[in-house]
Amino acid sequence: MTEPRDQSDALQGIEGVLLAHRDRILRFLEMRGAADSAEDLFQDLWMRLTERGVGPVADPLAYVMRAANNLMLDRYRSAYRRDLRDKAWGESAAMHSPSSEASLISREQLALADAAIAATGERPARIFRRFRIDGVQQREIAREMGVSLSTVEADLRKVYAALAALRRQFDAG
Repeated sequence: MTEPRDQSDALQGIEGVLLAHRDRILRFLEMRGAADSAEDLFQDLWMRLTERGVGPVADPLAYVMRAANNLMLDRYRSAYRRDLRDKAWGESAAMHSPSSEASLISREQLALADAAIAATGERPARIFRRFRIDGVQQREIAREMGVSLSTVEADLRKVYAALAALRRQFDAG
């Protein structure tokens, strides 16, 4: 807040208006769309108005309400600009297609990953695909394949180990 002053000065100034009309200002902010952040905005309003050296104001309540309205307008403008930036970034990211070299490397790595999965055996590969691609729970996979849950877990570990080894090769190369 501001420097300590005597009680009568504070009650007559902007701080006094903020304190006396706190509920009204909070309702105003809520009605303007602040919802749960009305308290935070009230604190921002307090800081803006009390840190600034404002001279005598003819109608302090109107001044405070106008400042609250401006605070909400600033908030809406900021949110609008943020949404525009996010949209522009999303569009530019979507428009950016990988180079033919990057596409070729990705296809080669995918083929190597598929071969590494297949090399673990038919059952581990099938279990891995059912779990990671189809999203089937491990218990359901065990029931479908007629194996124990620990077998499903062991087969998944086998595939994960093969993929981790392949990843190390990619990282080293």
